[in-house]
This record gives sequence, structure tokens and C-alpha cells, in this order.
Amino acid sequence: MIVDVDELKRTKLDFDEYIAKVEEIIEEVKKRGDEAVIEFTKKFDGIELKKLKIDDSEIDDAYDRVDDELIDALEVAKENIEKFHMIASVDRDIRVDFDEIVLGKMYVPLDSVGVYVPGGKASYPSTALMAGIPANIAGVRKIVACTPPSENGGVNPLTLVACDIAGIDEIYTVGGAQAIAAMAYGTESIPKVDKIVGPGNIYVTAAKLVVQKDVPIDMPAGPSEILVIADDTANPHFVALDCAAQLEHDPMALAVVLTPSKSFAEKVEEMAVELKCSDRVKIAVVDIDKAIEIANKFAPEHLSLIFEDCEDYLNKIRHAGSVFLGNYSPVAAGDYASGTNHILPTAGFAKVFSGLSVESFLKHTTYQILTKDGLKRIGDVIIRLARAEGLRMHAKSVEERLKDQ
Repeated sequence: MIVDVDELKRTKLDFDEYIAKVEEIIEEVKKRGDEAVIEFTKKFDGIELKKLKIDDSEIDDAYDRVDDELIDALEVAKENIEKFHMIASVDRDIRVDFDEIVLGKMYVPLDSVGVYVPGGKASYPSTALMAGIPANIAGVRKIVACTPPSENGGVNPLTLVACDIAGIDEIYTVGGAQAIAAMAYGTESIPKVDKIVGPGNIYVTAAKLVVQKDVPIDMPAGPSEILVIADDTANPHFVALDCAAQLEHDPMALAVVLTPSKSFAEKVEEMAVELKCSDRVKIAVVDIDKAIEIANKFAPEHLSLIFEDCEDYLNKIRHAGSVFLGNYSPVAAGDYASGTNHILPTAGFAKVFSGLSVESFLKHTTYQILTKDGLKRIGDVIIRLARAEGLRMHAKSVEERLKDQ
């Protein structure tokens, strides 16, 4: 649908309604643990769980039930994701000597992480790879995953295989807000974790927003979205397909195409009609510089640049979850196997959040080593500032050390 550029607006998500619903679920899980998790699973998924944890024999059986070519595909995806995240996470520990004062920063992995892997009627094994692999590279000691049960109460075999390949330690067959609550506060079966990551539906997102007061999360997230900036050098069929691909995630997903060419806009619209998504693909005619400006304000989850010399504009992009350049860089490549991560900020949160990475599973601790001469060099500064703030013992802790200087 070709629209005026002023009509390019997101539908603002009102989480209040959903937060009110999930707060009750979270409180019940906090109070009653496994019992509440099983109860809500029966209520929302129509499945009465006999147990929550997937055992090793079920994982072994999953390998027998999954086609070897799919297992090979997961292994190739793992190799690329691992390669990129290992290279991108160079050793950041630093130690600097400032003349009798040594300052340093050391990175330490989180002890435990909970991964939410969407599932149920559809399964997303790729999410297990995207979260589990960087967590393992970071050195997280314990990685657990929650994923909704399938109709038989188990977990899709491909998801189980992906979790195993990704190095996830424990898998629980529970989804929705009750899964987030279980990982945030712990139950008899599901351990409390130090951080929760992974995408989910609006109830999962609302639950993450509620529990983040007690347990950090990766990022707020909403429906999938793509913004494409393209000119006549782009293939309109490819552009329309990329839009359709993101729109199939969610009825509230968003696809925007910005182009300086009216004829290209019409071609994309024609292709979108064939793909039966023309009413959801918003197309506007603007020049490239204006399109870049709009993109930075929009801060899309996925940004595709498919125009002449588009690489020259990469350093002008300030806000985007992940950027895809050229006709042969589909968003699906990043979703599955190129090596970057598909767990990305949406709804404009790319202005302040980054996609999931090894750094998401690390924290840093600073340290300092001062010699007597080093303390003497800055002692007067410390004493003056401490006294100015009325903190007498802070000043005295330095003065006493400097008496024998």
C-alpha cells in the first residue's frame, strides 16, 4: 500500500491490559510453584502436564525422530553463530598502569540464565541456538530453557535437538507468563535464574516487563518489523518477500518500504498483492537521505539497505537492531544461519538496546591497586572531596594512610 510518509507510524502497544492479566499468574506461581504452573498450562494450553522437566532419554529420542539433514542444518547454523559471536567477543579485560596506580576491569559471566524458546503449535529451534550459543561462549554456568508444550505434552523434537546442540543444560516443557514467572522466582522443579532472555508473544513480553523489577531481562520486545530502503537497483520481488517473511510472524508485525522511485514503489506493491500482504506493507516515496533520517527515528528491528552504494551509508545508521545490505542479504539469513543474532529489540527500543550477544551474559568488575606513592599523588584530592560531601571517615581513611609518607 503506497502511503504518504507522514502515515508511517507504529501501532503503539498498550501493555497495561496484558500486565494486569499476567500479574495474577506471576503471583500464583510465586506462591504455589509447580502446582500453579501445571494449572495455568492446562487452562491456557489445554494440556495436563505430568512432569515439567525433559529428561535425557527424550532428547536422545528426539535425535532419532529428526531428519539428519535438519540436524546438519542446525550444526551449520551453530558453527556460523559460534564463529561470529566468538570473534565479536574479543577479550575485554583491561589492566592499565597509571604511574603507581593500577586500574583494571574484568568480565565475569552470569551464574545462570533462563531462555524462553517460543513453541506450541509452531516451534522456533533457531531461538535456542541464538540464546544458548552466546551464553555458552560467555561462560554461563547454568542455562535452562522453557518452551511451550506441544499437543502431546512434550516438546517438538527439533527444538529439543536445537537446545542440546546449543548447550542448554535443562529444558522444561512450559510456556507463557507462567514460564517467565517460574524462571524469575523458581519452583520445586524449575530453578530461579539470574537473567531471562528470548522472545515470546505479548503475554510473555508483559510477564518479562513485570518480573524485571526482580530479575533482569534482555530487552523489551514487540511484534516483528522490517524497514527497507531501496532504489531501482533492488529486486522488488526480493523486497516484497522480505516484508512478507516478517509479516508472517505476527498479525501485528510491521513492514515499511522507503524508495526514491515511484515506479519501484509500484512494483513492490504489485509483488505484495501477489503475496497477499499488500494491505500490510506500507510504501512511501522519499529520497535516500530522508529515508535514512526516518530509519534512525524509527529504529527498526530489521533494516534492509538495497540501493546503489548502500555500504557507504552504513556509518549513518545509528538505530537499528540488525542491518542487511544488498539484494542477497535477506533478513532470513540473520534469522537462521549467517551468524548474527535474531533476538533483537523492536518497537523502537533499538535506540537504547542492542541485540543479544555474548556481552548480554557478562558483567564487569573493576579493581585498583595503589602503591603508597600512588595514594599520595591523589590523596589530597580524595580528602578535599570527601570533606566537601561531609563524609569524615572517607577522608580519615586516606589521611591515616598518608601519615607515614
